[in-house]
Amino acid sequence: MKETILNIYLIIENYYVKLFLAKSYEMEGDDQEKIAFLKSRVKEDFFSAEEFSAPFNSLGKYMKYRKFSKLEQHGMQFQLFEEIFKHFNVPEHPLICVTPVVDGKIYNGEENSQ
Repeated sequence: MKETILNIYLIIENYYVKLFLAKSYEMEGDDQEKIAFLKSRVKEDFFSAEEFSAPFNSLGKYMKYRKFSKLEQHGMQFQLFEEIFKHFNVPEHPLICVTPVVDGKIYNGEENSQ
Protein backbone atom coordinates (compact mmCIF):
# COMPACT_ATOMS: atom_id res chain seq x y z
CA MET A 1 0.00 0.00 0.00
CA LYS A 2 1.29 3.45 -0.89
CA GLU A 3 2.11 5.84 1.92
CA THR A 4 2.98 9.54 1.92
CA ILE A 5 6.53 10.00 3.22
CA LEU A 6 8.38 13.26 3.75
CA ASN A 7 11.82 14.79 3.64
CA ILE A 8 11.75 17.69 6.12
CA TYR A 9 14.51 20.26 6.52
CA LEU A 10 15.19 22.47 9.52
CA ILE A 11 16.78 25.70 8.32
CA ILE A 12 18.99 26.79 11.21
CA GLU A 13 20.77 30.13 11.25
CA ASN A 14 22.82 31.32 14.21
CA TYR A 15 21.40 28.50 16.38
CA TYR A 16 17.75 29.37 15.60
CA VAL A 17 15.28 27.29 13.56
CA LYS A 18 14.11 29.89 11.03
CA LEU A 19 12.25 27.86 8.41
CA PHE A 20 11.00 24.39 7.55
CA LEU A 21 11.15 22.90 4.05
CA ALA A 22 9.37 19.71 3.01
CA LYS A 23 9.10 17.40 0.01
CA SER A 24 6.61 14.53 -0.16
CA TYR A 25 6.48 11.20 -1.99
CA GLU A 26 3.91 8.44 -2.37
CA MET A 27 5.74 5.14 -1.99
CA GLU A 28 5.22 1.45 -1.37
CA GLY A 29 7.62 -0.83 0.47
CA ASP A 30 8.80 -1.39 4.00
CA ASP A 31 9.99 1.38 6.30
CA GLN A 32 13.68 0.64 5.71
CA GLU A 33 13.24 0.99 1.95
CA LYS A 34 11.36 4.25 2.38
CA ILE A 35 13.96 5.70 4.75
CA ALA A 36 16.78 4.69 2.40
CA PHE A 37 14.93 6.38 -0.47
CA LEU A 38 14.39 9.61 1.50
CA LYS A 39 18.03 9.69 2.57
CA SER A 40 19.15 9.18 -1.02
CA ARG A 41 17.11 12.26 -2.02
CA VAL A 42 18.20 14.64 0.77
CA LYS A 43 20.48 16.88 -1.31
CA GLU A 44 18.26 16.94 -4.42
CA ASP A 45 14.99 17.49 -2.55
CA PHE A 46 16.39 20.48 -0.68
CA PHE A 47 16.24 22.57 -3.85
CA SER A 48 12.63 21.69 -4.72
CA ALA A 49 11.09 21.46 -1.25
CA GLU A 50 8.20 23.71 -0.24
CA GLU A 51 8.63 26.35 2.48
CA PHE A 52 6.73 26.33 5.78
CA SER A 53 6.86 28.69 8.73
CA ALA A 54 9.03 27.79 11.69
CA PRO A 55 7.48 28.17 15.16
CA PHE A 56 7.88 31.23 17.34
CA ASN A 57 8.02 31.26 21.12
CA SER A 58 5.66 33.29 23.32
CA LEU A 59 7.90 36.35 22.83
CA GLY A 60 7.59 36.14 19.05
CA LYS A 61 11.15 34.88 18.56
CA TYR A 62 12.33 31.84 16.63
CA MET A 63 13.01 28.64 18.56
CA LYS A 64 16.61 27.78 19.36
CA TYR A 65 17.74 24.49 17.83
CA ARG A 66 18.67 23.32 21.34
CA LYS A 67 14.98 23.55 22.34
CA PHE A 68 13.93 21.69 19.19
CA SER A 69 16.45 18.97 20.05
CA LYS A 70 14.94 18.60 23.53
CA LEU A 71 11.46 18.24 22.04
CA GLU A 72 12.85 15.66 19.62
CA GLN A 73 14.34 13.64 22.49
CA HIS A 74 10.81 13.35 23.93
CA GLY A 75 9.20 12.62 20.56
CA MET A 76 7.33 15.93 20.63
CA GLN A 77 8.85 17.56 17.53
CA PHE A 78 5.96 16.20 15.46
CA GLN A 79 3.72 18.89 16.97
CA LEU A 80 5.86 21.51 15.21
CA PHE A 81 5.26 19.89 11.81
CA GLU A 82 1.44 20.01 11.94
CA GLU A 83 1.22 22.60 9.13
CA ILE A 84 3.38 20.36 6.92
CA PHE A 85 1.39 17.23 7.76
CA LYS A 86 -1.92 18.96 6.99
CA HIS A 87 -0.58 20.38 3.72
CA PHE A 88 0.48 16.94 2.47
CA ASN A 89 -2.50 15.17 4.07
CA VAL A 90 -0.30 12.56 5.79
CA PRO A 91 -1.53 9.92 8.25
CA GLU A 92 -1.34 10.41 12.00
CA HIS A 93 2.10 8.77 12.38
CA PRO A 94 4.00 9.65 9.19
CA LEU A 95 7.38 8.36 8.19
CA ILE A 96 9.75 11.30 7.82
CA CYS A 97 13.42 12.04 7.40
CA VAL A 98 14.50 15.24 9.19
CA THR A 99 17.64 16.96 7.96
CA PRO A 100 19.19 19.99 9.63
CA VAL A 101 20.62 22.68 7.36
CA VAL A 102 22.97 24.71 9.54
CA ASP A 103 24.10 28.06 8.20
CA GLY A 104 23.62 26.77 4.64
CA LYS A 105 25.25 23.34 5.11
CA ILE A 106 23.06 20.26 4.56
CA TYR A 107 23.74 17.48 7.06
CA ASN A 108 22.95 13.79 6.49
CA GLY A 109 19.30 12.93 7.05
CA GLU A 110 18.21 11.18 10.18
CA GLU A 111 15.09 9.11 10.04
CA ASN A 112 12.34 9.77 12.51
CA SER A 113 9.06 7.97 12.65
CA GLN A 114 6.48 7.81 15.35
